Amino acid sequence: MALVTQDSRNIGEDSGHGLGERMRKLLRGHSIEITAKDVNSLSEAAQLVPAGTSISVTFLPGEDVDARVAAAGAAKRLGFSPVSHISARRLKSTAELETFLSRLAQHGVESAFVVAGDPAQPEGPFEDALAVIQSGLLAKHGIGRVGISGYPEGHPQISEEKLWRALKDKHAALKVLGHECEITTQFGFDAGPVLTWLERVREEGIEAKVRVGVAGPASVKTLLRFAARCGVGASAKVMAKYGVSITKLLTTAGPDRIIEEFASGLNPRIHGDVALHFYPFGGVKNTAEWVAHFAGLEAVR
Repeated sequence: MALVTQDSRNIGEDSGHGLGERMRKLLRGHSIEITAKDVNSLSEAAQLVPAGTSISVTFLPGEDVDARVAAAGAAKRLGFSPVSHISARRLKSTAELETFLSRLAQHGVESAFVVAGDPAQPEGPFEDALAVIQSGLLAKHGIGRVGISGYPEGHPQISEEKLWRALKDKHAALKVLGHECEITTQFGFDAGPVLTWLERVREEGIEAKVRVGVAGPASVKTLLRFAARCGVGASAKVMAKYGVSITKLLTTAGPDRIIEEFASGLNPRIHGDVALHFYPFGGVKNTAEWVAHFAGLEAVR
């Protein structure tokens, strides 16, 4: 994470040719996450985002099915590829899942991201993401590409052993059922753990595309708040590494430094197919503008 300044340049201008190309590739294949409330913001940013970009629509408590379906439909109409999130433990019945998937199909949605969700106990018949995958309902309603979660820095409530078992089981189930699999990670502030985790992913025989989560430009105070809420490591050591101190909490920071560090250490032969997934904590348009500027994509449409 590095501070964004007025004189920030497009990537590659002061980087080695190979590094600049790797950074551009990561940025050009990026995806963006939105909530159902971000539809207007996505519309405002549409001209800055390449057509066909994957737009993830979260499954947050307090947002109803109508809002989630409407957001996915809006993303589709804007020329993007909506990825509707499904929180397994928040589903109260199989019928609720069927209805949701059926309505998404009416908008041409072909991708979903399945996660267990936050409730300690399921509110219905689905214990976890694997249960939703194995139900066969995703394929029944035209979902071909399925995203699952990855945790390079671990999970505060789940052991590392269980995380790896869950990842391998979900990947295997999707392969058996004929789905295309993608893995999207939680956002972080340090590239090192991500690269180490990616290496193990490939050693475990998982060849799926991995979308590495990074936070879009936002105030440092906002980034720290989301990090604490999501259980992301944001130690004083890591924050200092990226030039952020307690006296700069209201300063806007963007992910240019961590992306450069990540691209520097990325080796496709070891780490496989990788792209970036942006969490726009500072706003969808701000994130889209940042990506367009740093990737040299100011006129994408």
